[in-house]
Amino acid sequence: MAETIQILVDADACPVKEQVYKVAFRLGLPVRIVANSYMRIPDDPLIERVIVDDHMDAADDYIAEHSGPGSIVITADILLADQCLKKGAAVIAPNGRLFTENSIGGAVATRAIMVDLRAGGEQIGGAPPFSKTDRSRFLSALDQVIVRLRRNK
Repeated sequence: MAETIQILVDADACPVKEQVYKVAFRLGLPVRIVANSYMRIPDDPLIERVIVDDHMDAADDYIAEHSGPGSIVITADILLADQCLKKGAAVIAPNGRLFTENSIGGAVATRAIMVDLRAGGEQIGGAPPFSKTDRSRFLSALDQVIVRLRRNK
């Protein structure tokens, strides 16, 4: 039997927390909001606030440690996505991109190239602004992952 589905949110810069709450309430799924500082969350037993140390990557370390089969991790951090996938978690970016074992290698490589270019002084634009389409794509991806995890129970 698969483990209970839980959602772990890399919350510091996550633009889809409200959507995660709505899905959690509708389906009765527990959510952990992981951040380096206090963050307002709904007053509901399904939603847990986890405040980690303020050292670099503390939230990522917590999420990676607590993820595994049955977990859905919401993050834009490619290296965290890679760690969580290796532990058997499903990983979704806030823009709805599903990270998979097949796609993560290319994403990690692209990230490394961008870091090198920036370190060399290249002026590279950031991610495009978050849109309604991204929010819709995220909800669709989250629904798809939940259905798949429930089917595998």
